[in-house]
Amino acid sequence: MKQQSAAETQCLSDSAPTITVGIGNSVFTNLAGTLSEIRKLKGVLGYILRSKTAAIIDLTQREVVVEYAMLSSQIHDCSRIVAPQFNLADVESSLVEGKTLKVLCMDIGENRISVFMDKTCAHAWIVKRILL
Repeated sequence: MKQQSAAETQCLSDSAPTITVGIGNSVFTNLAGTLSEIRKLKGVLGYILRSKTAAIIDLTQREVVVEYAMLSSQIHDCSRIVAPQFNLADVESSLVEGKTLKVLCMDIGENRISVFMDKTCAHAWIVKRILL
């Protein structure tokens, strides 16, 4: 039996758009709850959560959604390409730091997570919270 996919866009406020596509599994649903709590932390600018059938985007600035989605995808892809060159098995998480921004990317099963934060934000606690 084929499952149907639905698309829904919700704006929780003018500054925090949320885009949800598809239907999720229990791991996806649990990650979504965890990320919504992490999103409330000072310095966290938003996140992208993707699986094969669903996606949630919650970013403070609407104008950067496409750029952040492309950056997130490139970080995930590059991590997979670089890992064998350093004899690494699987890359569970990657952290990319810029002048003012940090991006934490993680793979949890078939789910891809990208958390965007100010450079001063403590990412170690976020990693631990996601892995609980």
